[in-house]
Amino acid sequence: MNFDFSDEQKQMRDEARKFLSEQCPPKAVREVLDGKAPYDNALWKGLAEMGFLGVAIPEQFGGAGAGHLELCVIAEEMGRALAPVPFSSTVYLAAEAILIAGSDAQKQKWLPKIAAGEAIGTLALFEGKGNPSPKAIKLTANGGVLNGVKKPVPDGAIADFAVVAARTGSSGRESDISLFIVDLKAGGVEVKSLTNIDLTRGQAEFTFKDAKAEPLGATSEGWSVITQVLDRAAVLTAFEQVGGADRALEMGRDYALDRIAFGRPIGSFQAVKHMLADMYVSATLARSNCYYGAWALSTNAGELPEAAAAARISATQAFQHCAKNNIQVHGGMGFTWEFDCHMYYRRANAVALGLGSLSYWEDALIDRMRKKNAA
Repeated sequence: MNFDFSDEQKQMRDEARKFLSEQCPPKAVREVLDGKAPYDNALWKGLAEMGFLGVAIPEQFGGAGAGHLELCVIAEEMGRALAPVPFSSTVYLAAEAILIAGSDAQKQKWLPKIAAGEAIGTLALFEGKGNPSPKAIKLTANGGVLNGVKKPVPDGAIADFAVVAARTGSSGRESDISLFIVDLKAGGVEVKSLTNIDLTRGQAEFTFKDAKAEPLGATSEGWSVITQVLDRAAVLTAFEQVGGADRALEMGRDYALDRIAFGRPIGSFQAVKHMLADMYVSATLARSNCYYGAWALSTNAGELPEAAAAARISATQAFQHCAKNNIQVHGGMGFTWEFDCHMYYRRANAVALGLGSLSYWEDALIDRMRKKNAA
């Protein structure tokens, strides 16, 4: 079985890398990091023009109709460039939720806008600290309106609409959870920006006060849809993390070859060699798991739950490892604001929590493998 990308997909990767290297250099990332804008709007529009926002959206809904493999390719390049745009929240979370559970009318309303860069979406799932769980959802839906608080919501301060998980029952089962679409421009939702370790990716707190909501999918099937969305997002985010890990490794390698100490490049010292070798091993292992996840995602294979968890775990570990060791290779300069190392360290730690903690996915992998083996 060949898990590698096709020549056409590799060509798309090259096009995406060229586009992002020109339109999203570190200077552009720093402008958002410095608070000059909540996100790079010009880059967002450029991604839409290139067709990257709608790469996995069917043509009938305004997308390119390519598929999830192509989206994995784009995701890796987005992570490599630290693109300061709401790509993951809109494409991996909101769009995928609508693709899975939305009616034709809902798909016609929102998916073309996402593909064209005219709408930013998000998933409002969490209600404070903790991991994804139906028991943690307290926000209620009654009579077509929502009441409660969601935080942190990724890119919530700039979102136009949100897919919201709400409690519609009291049986104590997963069937108590349903999903809704809320137009954030229609009122009834107070939005408060939150502080995040990665200032290029915003978070927000939503307070719903009789906010009008439209059901997304069948009532009581919300948690089933959320699980599917999180698995898909885990694979796609893992590719972002691998892209970031590879770039951090390259930065460390290049610096080790250029930095001279005691009359020789520091990369010639055994301790630095070992550090870079360990970074390479973790990034390569993560890529292997990501490719397996991409195959499972693109074919809707039964192995997707295990593959998604494995990709998420290995990519999270690899990105954090490579980002941290990149700072170590750079020495004292690696800790300074002027060097770009800290931007990858920030993103690595922020992304590590976005879909649930590392331990959550480790537990999920064990649980899923046990159930599969028992079947």
